[in-house]
Amino acid sequence: MSIKVSNLSKHYGDQKALNNVSFDIPSGQIVGFLGPNGAGKSTLMKLLTTYLTPTYGEALVNNFNINSQIKQVQQSIGYLPEHNPLYLNQYPKEYLSFNANLYKVAPSRINEVIELTGLQNETKKKIGALSKGYRQRVGLACALLHDPKVLLLDEPTTGLDPNQLVEIRSLIKSLGKDKTVLLSTHIMQEVEAMCDRVLVINKGILVTDQLIDHSKKQQNLLVMFNKIPNINALKQLPNVADVNSVKETQFLIRFTDLPEQENCATLIFDFAVNNNLKLIQLQPQEIDIEHLFKMATNTSHK
Repeated sequence: MSIKVSNLSKHYGDQKALNNVSFDIPSGQIVGFLGPNGAGKSTLMKLLTTYLTPTYGEALVNNFNINSQIKQVQQSIGYLPEHNPLYLNQYPKEYLSFNANLYKVAPSRINEVIELTGLQNETKKKIGALSKGYRQRVGLACALLHDPKVLLLDEPTTGLDPNQLVEIRSLIKSLGKDKTVLLSTHIMQEVEAMCDRVLVINKGILVTDQLIDHSKKQQNLLVMFNKIPNINALKQLPNVADVNSVKETQFLIRFTDLPEQENCATLIFDFAVNNNLKLIQLQPQEIDIEHLFKMATNTSHK
């Protein structure tokens, strides 16, 4: 696993900014990280970069422990913070050269990341004269200098125009072929366009972890039982891809690749009968990321 988070928590006095969060991200996966303002997204990013230390719990980044192997973690990640800190009086190449020396990478790498991020025509301008979108590109180029295995991107498409959005989306998707990318964003369309998976956090708690199936061979059911079912048994039903808790006895269940003769509603009905449960709700859902986000943050953990 490129990122393994285990019961990670960060408390500020009585305030639980992050509360017992756990998830794994394998290499080569692009994961969108969503949540309302103040939900804990930036806190988690800062913990994974070792900028903050957890109250308890741990995380491994490229098999390095964020508590005990801080330098190794920092060397193996690329980080683009939301408020991208740049030296505005420097030229892009000058700024990248400064950071290349810190990372001890070959000077030839500077031109590689400039081309990769589309900065070729902006190198003769000082960073302070660049548009916000191009400043983001400078920050992304800096994050890529040492060819990290894991990229942590906080609002990477902020300030980009529509044409730049297409280019940066394409770049991030190509980077995801051999890197792990965790990106925080408020733009639902970005997650749908770029990501393989979405994590939703609300009030410091991970409330949704769902793969994004870009194919049409899927069915989604919103199901409510009269009492809490055996979740592990529910996940073992044929062709169940994800089971996401909406509230205590209500779940969003995603089925994939069902044979035409199979009916996911019948599978749930039989499950209820076999487990002495009553079905209160059984409703097909057309789920998009925005709908999923609203359900997770409006109904969970109130």
